[in-house]
Amino acid sequence: MVQAVTEDPTKTYTSGTYPKQEQPRPGLQSRMTPIPNCGEKTYHGSGKLQGKKVLITGGDSGIARAAAIAFAREGADVAINYLPYEQSDAEDVKQLIEQSERKAVLIPGDVTDENFCKQLVEQAFNQLEGLDTLVLVAGMQQAYKSIADIQTDILRKTFETNVFSLYWIIQAALPHLKEGASIITTSSIEAYSPNPELLSYAPTKSAIVAFTKGLAKELIAKGIRVNSVAPGPIWTPLQICGGQLQKNIPKFGQSSPYKRAGQPAEIAPVYVLLASDEASYITGQIYGVTGGMPIA
Repeated sequence: MVQAVTEDPTKTYTSGTYPKQEQPRPGLQSRMTPIPNCGEKTYHGSGKLQGKKVLITGGDSGIARAAAIAFAREGADVAINYLPYEQSDAEDVKQLIEQSERKAVLIPGDVTDENFCKQLVEQAFNQLEGLDTLVLVAGMQQAYKSIADIQTDILRKTFETNVFSLYWIIQAALPHLKEGASIITTSSIEAYSPNPELLSYAPTKSAIVAFTKGLAKELIAKGIRVNSVAPGPIWTPLQICGGQLQKNIPKFGQSSPYKRAGQPAEIAPVYVLLASDEASYITGQIYGVTGGMPIA
């Protein structure tokens, strides 16, 4: 008999400090130290999403990259959206998807543009030859020492990226989504325990929680499930592009009960579950992956 290997989850990934680092927004994962673990070498699929047609926003890096890799290894064809600056990271994801013998579609563009959101959905639907799963991860996060420092243009851009784009993409996708489809948004621990340095960001995540719960009630009548994943401190490019104050980078995530930040690879399986038929009785729920930080 082969005995399962168990490991202390608080020490599974990086548990030390991070070096201070900063990139211009939106940043490239390939230039981070250390590079986030998105399951490139560790995620093994089992056919849970065979034949699914999936659109993932923010899919070049971080949480959405991990989801894209996992979805492909579970048998899904995947279209990813990202900003043009992130093309090199997106090309890496495309290669990983194709190594799983699944179709990869790259669609660069800015989801703060309503017209682009409509084009994004149509391109994904046409190139994937169908669409049944939306994984909406793309986000903007900017830290400030004081509310007095928050610039109106950044505030507007944050809400457009994190909240408005959900309306535009889902409105465009609904004519294509049939019974059994799944929509997965991305909220945050910040919706429940907001950091005073993230006052331009945390309210958008509270809005996503309410949006998800309300939309789930509407769309279940059409046989469409809607859920959200709420990450805690996860090591992604979002953090080193202004999402955290530089003084906080070295100890990022150490305030969690795990005493470490999470890695994108640790959150991807929850997106897989919510997209799969195994979650057939799950809708309107917020799944926390927070290293023990409560979301209630």
